[in-house]
Amino acid sequence: MPRLALLQSKTFASKAEAFDHHETLIRKAAADGAQIVATQELFLTPYFCTVENTDLFDLADPLPGPVTDRLGKLAAELGIVLISSLFEHRGPGLYHNTAAIHDADGSLLGLYRKSHIPQDPGFEEKFYFTPGDSGWPVWDTAFGKIGVLICWDQWYPEAARLMALGGAQLLIYPTAIGWLPEEKPTLGDAQHCAWETVQRGHAVANGCYLAAINRSGTHDGTEFWGRSFIANPYGEIAAKASTENEEILMHEINFKNVEDFRRIWPFFRDRRIDAYGDLTKRWRS
Repeated sequence: MPRLALLQSKTFASKAEAFDHHETLIRKAAADGAQIVATQELFLTPYFCTVENTDLFDLADPLPGPVTDRLGKLAAELGIVLISSLFEHRGPGLYHNTAAIHDADGSLLGLYRKSHIPQDPGFEEKFYFTPGDSGWPVWDTAFGKIGVLICWDQWYPEAARLMALGGAQLLIYPTAIGWLPEEKPTLGDAQHCAWETVQRGHAVANGCYLAAINRSGTHDGTEFWGRSFIANPYGEIAAKASTENEEILMHEINFKNVEDFRRIWPFFRDRRIDAYGDLTKRWRS
């Protein structure tokens, strides 16, 4: 049974400091037995999407490139599957919110580019990120079949379902979500409840494990929720982090539970694939 580690951390002053600190966390997680390690969303940078500023495009990196080279060497040295969330400079004026997936031998299995891009006060992501075109890949790693989605993707059952249909036993969601000061007193608890509940529902509907890794701390007025969690196929919270603290959240993943659950509740068998054509429409009128 592979052990999964989620790295819930804060914001750092520079990319170099963030990388060095996360390398320390990755090494500690591996030393404690982790075989799959995942970072929070955009772990090298602040959550810079609170404002629209063209200078902030300078934070992006080419992928593959020096960043993925360093991550790959680390994965190979430690013998871990490493999932990292990065700001990608793909081409002139073209940027993505991207996850890199390294296998336990250090090879870069590929990239997933965030598909659903939000636009809200304090989350100005459409200014920075082009919607992903990588499809819904599932990575057959040394420690299981893993689907990786990013933050706003976590609200969409279609994305989770497509990755589960591709064979994913574990869905991982690097995340940066928090409260705005003006909303927290009246909506804070409800917002967090919705975020956690919809993802637990994805675990149940697809009979798989699900892990969400969030930031902690406050930056540019956003108070990140923390509360990273791992849910089993029944949607039960198997492990959960605190709100404020940096934590390495660990849990053993028993993939036999995935097959057992899908035999008892055969949702894939009973899907009416002949009747869902309207899902490809924007709206039914």
